[in-house]
Amino acid sequence: MYKKDELKLLKTEFWNSFAAYCEVQPYLRGRRKMWVLYNTKVRGVELKFDLDRRGASVVLEVNHRQEDKRLEMFERLSWYKEMLGQGFPDGLVWDVCFVRETGKQVARVYVRCENLDFHRREDWGALFSFMARNMYLLEKNFMAIAEYLRE
Repeated sequence: MYKKDELKLLKTEFWNSFAAYCEVQPYLRGRRKMWVLYNTKVRGVELKFDLDRRGASVVLEVNHRQEDKRLEMFERLSWYKEMLGQGFPDGLVWDVCFVRETGKQVARVYVRCENLDFHRREDWGALFSFMARNMYLLEKNFMAIAEYLRE
């Protein structure tokens, strides 16, 4: 088990290594900003990476504070289910009621890989590849429909 300082250092090294990995990927070159993430320009919708000891997820999260607005946005996203899922051979997971570790309820559309642990450096290459490839696809698909989702 890691101490608090060691874990913080490991996370920093992981994310710095991931950034370096992304910089040399041909399909990511020439982008002004690497990822959109929190700057989707759609209120209450964010793109994120989610890592834990069991695997990694690339996530489109609807996190409106008001449940009715969150459900409305999730429904609007579902109208574009086919467009969002383009390029994902196994499709995306649609979870209208995902509970974060903090207890907060959100709605999520995501793809996940299991049995990889960011604590094991030998898993980093597979994690980087999964995360970069799938975020690129999810972001591209989302940005194609974003203007239809803006309030």
